Amino acid sequence: MKIIVVADTHMPGKGKQLPARLVKELESAELIIHAGDWKSMEVYSMLSRYAEVKGVYGNVDGDDIKENFALKEIVDVAGHKIGIIHGHGDKKTTEKRAIEAFEGEAMDVIIYGHSHIPMLKYFKKTLLFNPGSPTDKRALPYYSFGILEIDQEVRSEIIFFSDKS
Repeated sequence: MKIIVVADTHMPGKGKQLPARLVKELESAELIIHAGDWKSMEVYSMLSRYAEVKGVYGNVDGDDIKENFALKEIVDVAGHKIGIIHGHGDKKTTEKRAIEAFEGEAMDVIIYGHSHIPMLKYFKKTLLFNPGSPTDKRALPYYSFGILEIDQEVRSEIIFFSDKS
């Protein structure tokens, strides 16, 4: 299954449309995961034109998003447990908050956002995956999103691009 992983779209505000590079991958997506800070339900509408969308709310999301998405979610894909959380909170790093949110639950993958810093690594036996942001790169040189492919294997990558139009 091909899963497109996004977070921190902050739309409208940081963009009015999904970047072309992201749309190119969305066209072949079987599932889309958004790790919070959508900013509007319009982002959900845009993404859901391509595939089923799962996600969580982030710290900038209002009541409309909180009514439709939980603080954290667990999705099972081909027998692999994927934990989704935005990662905002007090103290500790975003990564540590994401890991602690699923403490005691055996996750194969934890997807989180909040920091806008793309990252892909293993912590013990869990793949930690922050896709960065396709619309708000902050001080980083590139915008980004992720691709997660799951079947008998788990393959993951971060796509970096420079033009968000």
